[in-house]
Amino acid sequence: MVNEKKMLPKRIILMRHGESAGNIDAGAYATTPDHKIPLTEEGRAQAREAGKKMRALISTHSGSACGKNWRVYFYVSPYERTRTTLREVGKGFSRKRVIGVREECRIREQDFGNFQVEERMRAVKETRERFGRFFYRFPEGESAADVYDRVSSFLESMWRDVDMNRHQVDPSSELNLVIVSHGLTSRVFLTKWFKWTVEEFERLNNFGNCEFRVMELGASGEYTFAIHHTEEEMLDWGMSKDMINDQKERVDGCRVTSNDSCSLHLHEYFDLLDVTDDDEE
Repeated sequence: MVNEKKMLPKRIILMRHGESAGNIDAGAYATTPDHKIPLTEEGRAQAREAGKKMRALISTHSGSACGKNWRVYFYVSPYERTRTTLREVGKGFSRKRVIGVREECRIREQDFGNFQVEERMRAVKETRERFGRFFYRFPEGESAADVYDRVSSFLESMWRDVDMNRHQVDPSSELNLVIVSHGLTSRVFLTKWFKWTVEEFERLNNFGNCEFRVMELGASGEYTFAIHHTEEEMLDWGMSKDMINDQKERVDGCRVTSNDSCSLHLHEYFDLLDVTDDDEE
């Protein structure tokens, strides 16, 4: 039975793993399976620092009675570098604040194939740039479109968790969901969430190591970056002016159009149509 008193998360935070051995030496992928690539010592330090910053952000912006009783639930990719990142991030939180962790295979890294020979992968990635980053499928691997499909499935499951209160959140608490994943997977998640187009996805820049981006529930009942992030930050992420304006409008519910009604990109497909039917004149 669905819980009628649905507790919407106050924040959904997406985070990329810390610096990995593959980030500093692409040759590591030729001898080590991608899912076993470890963090560097710098990556561990980045994760510890990110955990402190994340806790400070949540506690500083949680001023209400529910906010003071805030809790965190983590979803994490099963890759070694994301799991280690979470262990280090977790050092910034007390056990009281963490209500659960779920390892979630659907938010793993894009599959680039098995062992990745550096010279071959360089040529393959050059082909991807010519073909298009979203639809290009790596030999023996995935395209970003494939990742989109499994991330869409994960998002539906995550929302069912919220609907049925599987996080077991006390009504007096403020829930924060943190997704510790990978750069492309996180960008795909955002594309699905905000219903961005393929063209808008392809203009996005990757997350930095241990960078986290905060979607907070606005007064409109919609999630937005514009509460915690500046326009300059969003421009640096590769977002267009229209994408940024949409984020701002989500804060207080003053959106003129909604992606849910499919009107945001209406002009791209129907710009040549007459305004009215001939028989209405």
